[in-house]
Amino acid sequence: MIQAAIFDMDGLLVDSEPFWQDAQLAVLNDLGLHVTRQDTIDTTGIRIDQIVKHYYKTQGWEGPSCDEVCDMILDKVIELVGIHKPMMPGVMHALELCKAANLRIALASSSPLKLINATLKALDLEAWFEQCHSAEHLKYGKPHPEVYLNAAESLGVPPQNCIAFEDSFAGLLAAKSAQMRTVIVPEHSVADQARWVISDVKLQSLNELRPSMLGE
Repeated sequence: MIQAAIFDMDGLLVDSEPFWQDAQLAVLNDLGLHVTRQDTIDTTGIRIDQIVKHYYKTQGWEGPSCDEVCDMILDKVIELVGIHKPMMPGVMHALELCKAANLRIALASSSPLKLINATLKALDLEAWFEQCHSAEHLKYGKPHPEVYLNAAESLGVPPQNCIAFEDSFAGLLAAKSAQMRTVIVPEHSVADQARWVISDVKLQSLNELRPSMLGE
């Protein structure tokens, strides 16, 4: 019996993935690194500190620390989200369906809590989420399931009785590893890839969500 819905944030609730891409390209290329748009797409769903550390290890740079580079990227994303407020299609529809089904609602994101709070405030979504969890300070981010397990535990609901909403493959792996029912809403350019078959439900947008998809 599904008792709780746990949502990812970037790319699912808010169309911030292009902002993450733009911010990484601007900051990392300014440091003299060779990073392409495709590189930023390929790391969708991975925690930003892990991405920055990877580039420092493989290419390196002079000047700011990895933490300072992460902060520079994060501040740019927060600025862009605050300006554009780009809520994804169907967000309110999905939240209202979950509420109507009497599901507890939480958030589990790879993003830092600073961005989570800024985004929910910008989109006026703060009141919808009973708990918000970030993988920022966990030993492992997605695709490790810890952030999802923490969200379930904070609600007092077994992971097997949760449904997770995701847009990235790393996030989908995290939710599946936590033994949750999964709904995937992949970005359109990669939606036809075979790997999404491991999800329980695949949608083109959250507007397609139906009560029957929330499981038993």
